[in-house]
Amino acid sequence: MPAARGKRFPRAADESKETEQNNRHEKEYIMAINLQKGQKVSLKKNSGSGLGEILVNLNWNAAPAKKKKGLLSGIFGGPKGIDLDLGCLYELKDGSKGTVQALGNAFGSLQSPPYIALDGDDRTGDAAAGENLRINGNRIAEIRRILVYTFIYEGIANWQQADAVVTIRYPGAEDIIVKMDEWNSSDIMCGLVLFENSGDETFNAEKIVRFFPGHQALDEAFHWGLRWRAGRK
Repeated sequence: MPAARGKRFPRAADESKETEQNNRHEKEYIMAINLQKGQKVSLKKNSGSGLGEILVNLNWNAAPAKKKKGLLSGIFGGPKGIDLDLGCLYELKDGSKGTVQALGNAFGSLQSPPYIALDGDDRTGDAAAGENLRINGNRIAEIRRILVYTFIYEGIANWQQADAVVTIRYPGAEDIIVKMDEWNSSDIMCGLVLFENSGDETFNAEKIVRFFPGHQALDEAFHWGLRWRAGRK
């Protein structure tokens, strides 16, 4: 009997930790706009100025759920962590199109076209800041649309374990939260948020959360028309 009780303790601790984490997330979302799938929201423009810098942050849990160790897990090291990459497709008003992502070292630029930049590449998910994509909202008149996406560069396509959340921040407004709350997919790529120019004054942001087998399928679904080839970081 004592052995049976001992087995329950770690589970209770895990459940308590998970409950505490969920409560913390709920408090963070109180002062934010939680977008539902297909819902659009117009970014608020401060009077007399532009949108400023728009930060798109991706955070996730890189560590897969722990399972009971066995012989094979001991030999092969067990399940590996999940490495998510944040990126985007962009289309400018002059017709130029492209991508900003760590794959291919296409980190972009805030001060020159495409006016979008990726901070860096978090391969662990452990960095408190996650991965950040920045958009120069003061150059909105030159941007037609931006499709933000994430894809699994390494690890098994288990989106539920990744528990990814996108947070959109910009000056003088509530955070906009996009939860990846649909998981039933073995595809490695997910379209997250679509920003569309509205009157050269603001962006309309729409929650997408739609899965694809890769970059080309995502491109075709949104009619971007880029040419794709295999690449590495």
